[in-house]
Amino acid sequence: MSKRGHDEYLDSIRASKRQRSSTVDQLSDLSDELVLRVFSFLTDSELVLCQRLSHKFQALAEDNQLWKARYYNRFVKPRASRIPALNLNDGPNQQLNFSSKTSIWLEDEHLVSGDCQTNWKRQYKLRHNWSKGSCAVSEIEVAKEAVVPPILVQMHCGVIYMADQTDGIRAWSARGERRLIGQTTFRDSKGLTSPPTSLAIDPSSDQNGATRIIIGFENGVFCIYRLDRSTSQFKCMYKHAPSTSGVISAVAFLWPYASTMTATQQLSLYRFDDSVETTPGTATWDPPRLLHSLKSHTIWPPLSTVLKSSHNGITVSVAYSVPTYLSGWTVGIQEVKISPTGSLISSRLATAIGEHYRPLTFAAPPMMHHLSVTSATSGSIATSNTLELRHIHSKATSLSYSHPYLLVSHSDNTLTLYLVSSTSEKLSISAGSRLWGHTSSVSGVQVGGRGKAVSVSRRGDELRVWELEGGITSSAARRRLVSGKLSVQIRPHSRMSASQNSLDAVSQAVAGRSPVACATEHRSEDLSELTLSRGWVGFDEENVVVLKEQSQGRQALVFYDFT
Repeated sequence: MSKRGHDEYLDSIRASKRQRSSTVDQLSDLSDELVLRVFSFLTDSELVLCQRLSHKFQALAEDNQLWKARYYNRFVKPRASRIPALNLNDGPNQQLNFSSKTSIWLEDEHLVSGDCQTNWKRQYKLRHNWSKGSCAVSEIEVAKEAVVPPILVQMHCGVIYMADQTDGIRAWSARGERRLIGQTTFRDSKGLTSPPTSLAIDPSSDQNGATRIIIGFENGVFCIYRLDRSTSQFKCMYKHAPSTSGVISAVAFLWPYASTMTATQQLSLYRFDDSVETTPGTATWDPPRLLHSLKSHTIWPPLSTVLKSSHNGITVSVAYSVPTYLSGWTVGIQEVKISPTGSLISSRLATAIGEHYRPLTFAAPPMMHHLSVTSATSGSIATSNTLELRHIHSKATSLSYSHPYLLVSHSDNTLTLYLVSSTSEKLSISAGSRLWGHTSSVSGVQVGGRGKAVSVSRRGDELRVWELEGGITSSAARRRLVSGKLSVQIRPHSRMSASQNSLDAVSQAVAGRSPVACATEHRSEDLSELTLSRGWVGFDEENVVVLKEQSQGRQALVFYDFT
């Protein structure tokens, strides 16, 4: 073959290769609707990878309706399908189908109702991170030395409220730029102050841009503060005279009602004038009217007080610890219903104590030998059941109540879940269900209304997220408990594979954080000397917040951010 012929042959081969490489792929020729349907069958990691192929695929892979359907099929539909009253009608393509009925979405109804513009990809990523325990960590120093009594902390609507004798009451933003919103001291005209001993937030606040906070003090005083979010200013709206019953150990607030519990177990319910919040220019509130006061002889700390309002009155629910004879500790709940005029409608009590004070988990009658490791009759080492009996009723280290869930933590690395049933005829508490998962003493716990809970160990190095909806009485829930799927440990330092962590990479891009920035956050957490938990843990849709303390007394709020 001549040289010219050889060159022409090579040119033809190159031209054919160029022609083949420039051929448009068939997937790109499809309409957007068909591409979205193809994307609906992909896994999360595959869908994230498709975003890198082209600008068109990136836009389609971020389609809001696509992520809404994925959110529905993964997080809403499985839960709604367990409720017999809800009728789920799936379309021919379940991957792109979701219910238009807001009732099907249950607690996620606010995401689909009205004119809410929900970013479904961000919402899906948030729930995904919760299910994997994946988060970024940061901290804010709140005290340079130990505070006695300890700092009181509550979390409400993305704001953390703190109260202590040194710095007074403070409010920190828990979302976005974590900054100090407002602060005021507790000092009176003489410069004196009493240590705060209890703190609660009005859950009905923020309707008019203000939050109401009630604080109880060691000298028996309780005060109502109001935080104006527009001016970031605290104002003391009312200060009650010192109580003759001593220290205010627990408080609750639901406008216009306020309740206090003293260390001597004196429960008092007050009502403020409804008009004081609607009257413009009101400097302070008039004193409330004492509706009712009761004396208890069975309430022991830790305890939790909740107010529930209805058309015919107010109900005060107090969940508390109960010491029992030979059976250690259990829990009880008291409901006091009072009319708006102050008349006592009803007062009823329920405990988790079984018949004849038997232990909650075992049917055997109580015996003295369960208090010792060695059997009194045979001298042999006690069985595993006997060892369990020694701890089944250990005193609670913390208690959280959000109807119907009553969750208690113990120093023996476990938690106990109780379900409270409250009807017009009966008030009852189910037998306790033991929860395992922690490897050290549990010092703090909080449970929400849907059964979602967070617990923290005494050393502060182990946090777990629990999904306790419906309790663990069903066989499916017990299998999840045995397999360890009932809870997930929060692991901000865990190194997951690329496929497992693909949504986390997307979350960094959406939030504007580079992988280097996230690594810096983890690095700072590795170097942190905060080793002890103060027993308080709180959470909302985006964050878990823990109050931690260094051995020298330095304290900080540690934020576990799941966005």
